[in-house]
Amino acid sequence: MAVTGDRPRLETRDLRVRLGETDVLNGVDLEVGAGELLAVIGPNGAGKSTLLRSLDGLQLSHGGEVEVDGRPVSGYRRRELAQVISFVPQTDVAADGYTVRAFVEMGRYPHLAAWSALTAGDRRAVDEALELTETDHLAARFMTTLSGGERQRVWIAAALAQGGTILLLDEPTSFLDYRHQVQVLDLLNRLHCEVGYTVVAVTHDLNGLVADADTVLGLVDGRVEFSGPPEELFDAAILSRVFGNEFVLVAGGRHGLPLVMPARNGS
Repeated sequence: MAVTGDRPRLETRDLRVRLGETDVLNGVDLEVGAGELLAVIGPNGAGKSTLLRSLDGLQLSHGGEVEVDGRPVSGYRRRELAQVISFVPQTDVAADGYTVRAFVEMGRYPHLAAWSALTAGDRRAVDEALELTETDHLAARFMTTLSGGERQRVWIAAALAQGGTILLLDEPTSFLDYRHQVQVLDLLNRLHCEVGYTVVAVTHDLNGLVADADTVLGLVDGRVEFSGPPEELFDAAILSRVFGNEFVLVAGGRHGLPLVMPARNGS
C-alpha cells in the first residue's frame, strides 16, 4: 500500500499562506514519509486546518513549496490529486438521504467518467473500504441513523474508497464519546501501521492520537514551534510554549509516555 523509497510523500518548504491581511502560515517546513503518522497540534487559530487544505491543494499559498510524491501540488489535476490524497474534514454532518454504501461509493468519483456506472473494481474498492473500517454491517443503514463514531468511520471509509494512500484528517475524534474515540484511534493506528497509509491528522488529543504518532508538528500563530517525536513533546515547558498553558504530566500514558493534563489555577 505505501509508496516505497526515500522521497517524502508530503513535503513543505517555507510554506506561507495569507488570508486577507493575516499571515495564517509563516514559513512551515515538514516532511512525512511513506507509512508515517504526523499529528499536527496547536491552539485554535494556529493554522492547522489551513495546513491540511494546503497539503490537499485546496488552499493557495503565497510563498514556499508544497510537494506530493516529489511533484508540486499545483502540478496535479484535481481528479489526479484525489486519487493520491483523501481529505476527511472536521464535520458532524449526517449526509441526509444516503445509505452508508451509497455514501462510500461517492468516494470513487475520481475514477469515474461523467455519468458512468460503478465497475466491478469500484464495487470491490468500496467493499474493501467498508471492511477495513469495520462498517460493512452498516452498509444498508441511512447515514442519519448512525452514531457520531459510526459516521466518522464511514467518512474514513469513503476516503479509503478514493484509492489514495495519503489520508488527511481534521480533528477525527471530535464530537465522539470515549468508546468511539478509541475505535477511531485503533482504526487510524491499524491503517498506518499495518496497511501502510500515510496519515496527517490535526488533533487536540495529546493522550491518544498524538501518543500514537511518529512525528508531531506544533504550530503557534502559523509558525512551527515544535517538530519531533511525541517523547520529546511531552515536556511541560514545551507544551506550555505550544498551548500557552501549564501542564501536569503523570505516569500511565500510552507507549510508556506520561499522561498530559492541563493545569488549572491553584493546581
